[in-house]
Amino acid sequence: MLHLSRLTSLALTIALVIGAPLAFAAQPAPAVAPAGTAATTKAPLPLEELRTFAEVMDRIKAAYVEPVDDKTLLENAIKGMLSNLDPHSAYLGPEDFAELQESTSGEFGGLGIEVGAEDGFIKVVSPIDDTPASKAGIQAGDFIVKINGQPTRGQSMTEAVDKMRGKIGQKITLTLVRDGGTPFDVTLARAIIQVKSVKAQLLESGYGYIRITQFQVKTGDEVSKALAKLRKDNGKKLNGIILDLRNNPGGVLQAAVEVVDHFITKGLIVYTKGRIANSELRFSATGKDESEAVPMVALINGGSASASEIVAGALQDQKRAVVMGTTSFGKGSVQTVLPLNNDRALKITTALYYTPNGRSIQAQGIVPDIEVRKAKITSEQDGEYFKEADLQGHLGNGNGGADKPTSSSGKAKAMPQDDDYQLAQALSLLKGLSITSGR
Repeated sequence: MLHLSRLTSLALTIALVIGAPLAFAAQPAPAVAPAGTAATTKAPLPLEELRTFAEVMDRIKAAYVEPVDDKTLLENAIKGMLSNLDPHSAYLGPEDFAELQESTSGEFGGLGIEVGAEDGFIKVVSPIDDTPASKAGIQAGDFIVKINGQPTRGQSMTEAVDKMRGKIGQKITLTLVRDGGTPFDVTLARAIIQVKSVKAQLLESGYGYIRITQFQVKTGDEVSKALAKLRKDNGKKLNGIILDLRNNPGGVLQAAVEVVDHFITKGLIVYTKGRIANSELRFSATGKDESEAVPMVALINGGSASASEIVAGALQDQKRAVVMGTTSFGKGSVQTVLPLNNDRALKITTALYYTPNGRSIQAQGIVPDIEVRKAKITSEQDGEYFKEADLQGHLGNGNGGADKPTSSSGKAKAMPQDDDYQLAQALSLLKGLSITSGR
């Protein structure tokens, strides 16, 4: 039988570990709210459940096949407490916490895959551009069913990520399932992942292309520089811009807000709603439209998540861009990292994102204005045709032009849209918007 003194001691230990205020049924005490949060009265700790917890702990220590110390059991209990809240909440040990900090700075080791959990399996949210994962052909929506031959079903994301990270250059084999098909293996070598957040170029004269692979601390500044460079390369004001957010797994919220701010002059960008006071946030434009209000198309797909959905939703609600592609991932929750002692932290969901029109992104995603699915276009060889210039005795050109169009001496430079159907459709739409707007 567990004595109340033992139960009280155990409850105190748990409360100290998770940072919860103590309150017992016999002596209820008001909770002390942390700085910056609303003070609310907490319910007393449930004695019956704590008694069960302590009993389970005692049984494990007495009967488990190998000895397990209290520290390990309590750490595992904390991990279970977080992992069963939602797929994005987690307990971060020192290594996990350090890796999270590295990933937002733009350089870290691994394969270059953003993953999530679904039905007990590890699912690829998005491969990151120019990484071992993207080069190996891993796609958003693939399920990772094995890592080095070990099944992933039932593993937490933290466990799976730990197995995929490792020594640089070391090879790892992932077993994937795509679209319910037959499992297949992909072998990759771990590498230092140096993510270039923003890429930009002119697709054609007057039409700029900006690709954001991930939202990092400096992404807003990089987009500003990209817009300036596109204007400079074009030699005059652009006719239109394509913002490519496909397979962008998200990142830093403030960076997403700064990106939208470069394209609109006024209005709400995003707001959040949660239970604690500092989770109620609103972000609005500051009035600096660096894009000069040119026509705009935003590309999204099922690999566009979190911060990229915030950008697409804001541009869509503010009627600033036509959103094209396929429905985004639907990750509309806010995770706050709460540092603990000993270089540990909690990553916990504290709020939900809402677009300017009040749409929740969570589990629904952003639906494009124009759906364009990924496709491959096969060109057919034109037949040989006789033309007026081939007829004997044909009249000359009235303006003095050549009888036949002159051809380029070399091959045209291959552009991204040549092998990208969605991007080609976006460029066609952008040209139409440019014409109708009189540019």
